[in-house]
Amino acid sequence: MSPKPLRAAAGATALALLGTALAGCAAGDGRETIRFTFSKREAIEFMTELVADYNASQDDVRVEIDTSGVDVVSASFVRGNPPDIMLANYNMEVARFVQRCALTDLSDTDAAASVRDDLQPLMDQYGSCEGRTSALPYSVMAASVIYNKEIFEAQGLEVPTTWDELIAVCDQLKAAGITPFYATFKDDWTIGQGWYDYSIGGSTDVIDFFDQLNAEGADVGPESSASFQNDFAEPIDRMLQLTGGYVNDDAASRGYGDGNLAFSKGEAAMYLQGPWAFSEIAKTAPDLQLGTFPLPMTDDASDLAVRVNMDLAAMIPEGSRHQEAARDFLEYLYQPEHIEAYNESQLGFTPTKNAPAPSDPRIAGMIDYYDDGKIYQGPSVLVPKTIPVFNYAQAMVLGADPRKTLSTMDADWARVAFRAPVVKTETEESGE
Repeated sequence: MSPKPLRAAAGATALALLGTALAGCAAGDGRETIRFTFSKREAIEFMTELVADYNASQDDVRVEIDTSGVDVVSASFVRGNPPDIMLANYNMEVARFVQRCALTDLSDTDAAASVRDDLQPLMDQYGSCEGRTSALPYSVMAASVIYNKEIFEAQGLEVPTTWDELIAVCDQLKAAGITPFYATFKDDWTIGQGWYDYSIGGSTDVIDFFDQLNAEGADVGPESSASFQNDFAEPIDRMLQLTGGYVNDDAASRGYGDGNLAFSKGEAAMYLQGPWAFSEIAKTAPDLQLGTFPLPMTDDASDLAVRVNMDLAAMIPEGSRHQEAARDFLEYLYQPEHIEAYNESQLGFTPTKNAPAPSDPRIAGMIDYYDDGKIYQGPSVLVPKTIPVFNYAQAMVLGADPRKTLSTMDADWARVAFRAPVVKTETEESGE
């Protein structure tokens, strides 16, 4: 999850208009023109150059990049004029196209064959279309605790691998007059993607939990096989132990920008943010020695895992009128030199087999966990938007009763499940 604030609205609008205008133009050289939507604004320059390289590499297809965003893309599906190929953040909104079988099957592509098999369960958490591989991961973003190596070294601290070790580190830092964690509770998303996700993901089988929750549907509650109030109670208690005793005193009034600046000044030893924060921290302290490690939430080091999200996934809509041309560009995107260069530029992990690890030393602490498949998707992104999980997480760290809050989440889930339409599989729709 990239940070939500500080978006350049005017620039985004201009890019959107430019992308839409380009998509409406026909290639003047007789080549087949396809519209390629790309949703990651931080990487538009990189992807624009890659598109230009593709266009220059052959004479049959011309790709025109459209950066108008997911809302415009959703509207284009409704109008029956979807893009020919998409690279988008893989989340609940985009997965609606998968669930409705509105995307083509990519299982027979070389790109699909190159993707790590252990990532498919994470893709399936958002839903699937029976018999199809509807979306392929293109970039995996991993996040964990960012720590100040200089402070750890000065205090003679080792990276903790168990809950007891973490508390001991926090106590030693606090005794030395150093704030263990810098927290930014003013921005609810920083609590959701960090404190909430790391605490739960570090002690819960997230895939199994949501599988059970989906099976319970409208029956989720205190007596069900899975529930927020039962399964999340212990990790939330531990989260509140950290937020209640080991963060900066002004956390409630500090936001994401404040956190980056304060951490760059050495005002805390640890920070729960993703790698997108590195560039912001580097603006003030370009030479600060930073590292990463998974937040330990149990006393078994084998439980350690890092939070990931499918930062980009590739999809080709059923409604595309240029299927073969879109597939040709898809294969180009997945050529090792292209997908690996993209992820290196964004501090992401390449989802293909045998891809090299990221070279940036700041994220080296997450490499072994990613390579070993010790990863989980943040539970905050696996609920419908109608359940305000970020607000709930913020309320809990600011003093709301966690038991009541988690019970409310159960009720929300049951209500949404009760109202949700039944999505038929491809087999059911065909009457087989």
